[in-house]
Amino acid sequence: MAEIEEKVGFIGVGLMGHGIAKNIVEKGFPLTVIAHRNRKPVEDLLGRGAREAHSLTELAKNSTMIFLCLTSSKEVSSVIEEMRPALAPETVIVDCSTGDPTVTMRLAETLAAQKVYFADAPLSRTPKEAWEGTLDCMVGADDATFQRIRPVISTWAAKIVHIGGVADGHRMKLLNNFISLGMGALFAEALALSRKVGISVERFDSVIRGGRMDSGFYQTFMGYALEGNRNAHRFTLSNAYKDLKYLESMANDATVATPLASAVKNCYAAAVAGGGNGPEDYVPHLADFVARTNMSVDRRSKQAAV
Repeated sequence: MAEIEEKVGFIGVGLMGHGIAKNIVEKGFPLTVIAHRNRKPVEDLLGRGAREAHSLTELAKNSTMIFLCLTSSKEVSSVIEEMRPALAPETVIVDCSTGDPTVTMRLAETLAAQKVYFADAPLSRTPKEAWEGTLDCMVGADDATFQRIRPVISTWAAKIVHIGGVADGHRMKLLNNFISLGMGALFAEALALSRKVGISVERFDSVIRGGRMDSGFYQTFMGYALEGNRNAHRFTLSNAYKDLKYLESMANDATVATPLASAVKNCYAAAVAGGGNGPEDYVPHLADFVARTNMSVDRRSKQAAV
């Protein structure tokens, strides 16, 4: 792979993408961004030295490395398909979204036919760390592509792990999210039960916090339960449900039984179906939906008794 002076394009300047793009441009890389619905982050990035493309074609023509930070593999596929005719050979696309590994493999193969490289580099942590440039990143790419993209990723990630080849980053990210979202489901159910048996949230927290079951995830999750901070952990219930569906699909392809993952997925599915499908319905709010379900059960039991 030839030495290239990178010109970076960025698509998806939302909750996570805005902070990532901010670090890329502030740390010296020429950056081109594109607006979607919200112009506020774009205007901020323009003020920091980025330039704006007015179409995906224009962004593709003016970039040697393009980062995607989108909602799902569906949006990633659509964006890449629109850019494909304008992508020059030796361009590399870096997908920071949480994606379906089977789609990732298919996209990489399609792009390779026109000598465009592909890497999956999903991230972990929160918008706060994105802004500070201290995210975790797990990368799936061949060695040469990894070495090429690492300097740019280093502008926004403090921990970078080269997991393996293309799609391995997305596979690891799904495993990571299964663990964290599984913890969220456990916390939500435990909180509903603790309230029901008369143990307050504060007393519950006084036992867990500082003990072996404490963690960064627990602390942001409890920011809502303890303090009412709806923005303590800004990862939507809809995205959680989507990621768990991807995990289930990966398990099906691997012929692995996942009774726990299916139970966790169903917990989030119930919350989304019950009204938790908005852009500000976040994972810690799962506790409310679990509690509400149990209140509904109580009402039905009392009606049956009468």
